[in-house]
Formats: sequence, C-alpha cells, structure tokens
Amino acid sequence: MLRILTISLSILFFGCTTKVTEEDLTNLNGYWEIKSVTFKSGNTKEYNISTTLDYLKVKGLGGYRKKVQPKFNGTYDTSNDAEIFTLSKTNASFIFNYKTDLSAWKEELLTLSKDEFSVKNHQEKIYTYQRYTPINSTK
Repeated sequence: MLRILTISLSILFFGCTTKVTEEDLTNLNGYWEIKSVTFKSGNTKEYNISTTLDYLKVKGLGGYRKKVQPKFNGTYDTSNDAEIFTLSKTNASFIFNYKTDLSAWKEELLTLSKDEFSVKNHQEKIYTYQRYTPINSTK
C-alpha cells in the first residue's frame, strides 16, 4: 500500500510540473535574493536575509548576472563585473552556460515563475531564489 501511495504521489508531483518555455525566460529579469540551498544529501540551508543580490538581465537566449548590494535609499552598489551567460535548450530544461576569463560552468534551470526560480549546479546543489522586495525605510 505504501508503495502505491509513493508511486501515485510521484506521478502527481512530476506530472503537474510545468516545463519552462523560452517565453518564460523574461521572468528572470530583475533582482533576486537567495532563499535556500538544498544539498545532494537532502539537507537544506535557509537564508533569512542576504546582503547581496543577483541582478539578471536576459534577452533572447543570452544575458548577464551581476552581484549588487541594496541600500536603504532604494539604490544599489555594484561593480562593473558581470558574468555573461548563454542559455541552451535541452529536452527538459534550459542550461545556463557561464564563461569568464577564469572559469566556465553550467547550471540547469529547474523551475521558473515570476517570483521564484531554482537552478542545479554540477555538484547537484539546488539554489532557490526569490524575487527581491526592497525594504521601505520611510515607514
């Protein structure tokens, strides 16, 4: 009975997962903060607050990612450094292909909505990001 329940729940979970389309990729544009990291072991580290954000800009199947630090006045500190990426489509998902002067790596885009996305790296760590909501210090 337990086996049937497990199989049924797996089919329901994976059957209801929607694939990311090329049109969905524009949802990546904007400021993102890390929400959690899930390790290969299944352990998860939650992030309640982060002092650094990722700014993503996607156009077509390419774009860049920058680290920024939000300030209380609504602006951001940033450097001129950016990680350029291309996106390649596989049967089931999109792959971020990063390349800098020092390194190259890939991340698989697992989920994407307007408010959250997740990627998996080569170490099978899953990074989940949520859209950043600025802190209003004028209240």
